Amino acid sequence: MMIKQNESKLKAHKAMWVVFSRGKLLIQAQSQRIPVAYFNEIPFLHRYAEEVHQLPPLNDGATLENPVFVVDLGAEHVEQPGWERVPLRQLLVTEQDIAFSVIGRAWQYIHFLRTHQYCGQCGAKTERVEWEMAVQCHRCQHRSYPRVSPCIIVSIHDNKRLLLAKGVRHREANMYSTLAGFVESGESLEEAVHREVFEEVGVRVKNLRYFHSQPWPFPHSLMVGFIAEYDSGTIQCQENEIDDAQWFDVDALPNTPPSVSIAGQLIAETVSLIRDK
Repeated sequence: MMIKQNESKLKAHKAMWVVFSRGKLLIQAQSQRIPVAYFNEIPFLHRYAEEVHQLPPLNDGATLENPVFVVDLGAEHVEQPGWERVPLRQLLVTEQDIAFSVIGRAWQYIHFLRTHQYCGQCGAKTERVEWEMAVQCHRCQHRSYPRVSPCIIVSIHDNKRLLLAKGVRHREANMYSTLAGFVESGESLEEAVHREVFEEVGVRVKNLRYFHSQPWPFPHSLMVGFIAEYDSGTIQCQENEIDDAQWFDVDALPNTPPSVSIAGQLIAETVSLIRDK
């Protein structure tokens, strides 16, 4: 749920401001951090006071020093000296302590509101539900909630090496990572692991072990992580999806994702498992 705030209440709080302009975040130039300030200290905010919503904290035991306010400028681009637009991924990596609990969740909500302005059942204009994160059509009463798309992500090892792949989208960055894919309708998480691994690199796996999960806001995925042992097969890369896949020694790993991502955490955990054997 995001709670709409009036301007008088906004002025009373020093807050963290997550301001979206198209698909980017607005921050103070060269700061690389979400701004923490009073409402009046950010000169352009008064024009969007009616569009400010508070992001409630997650019930995970973590606490933030300041409340979090979210503003969507839509397609508008603020021309304000000292402020710049930066890619979402850039701050997700930089702000490791709050990235996925604040920035990522805020973007998923904004994406939901942008893509649910009209009812998917009858086409009428929707309205926001103030007491929960939803929109509702007052013509047919259809209510919609933010979409969550489950994805599996899996690290594969043979007790000595890791199987890592470079996707076609990461060709220029030359980054190797774990395998991942969306869960299909009617499919269990474990079935998705076996299917995706065989489709992408042509091998079979066994002894799946759940690792943990992570929301991934591009735009609304929930990554469910597993570690699996190699069973059989020879690497055969899926055309148009995998540029290259290889077995890597734990002491000679290629360029891999940062530790803030579940992919980076899976790789680090698998390396530890192999070294402990």
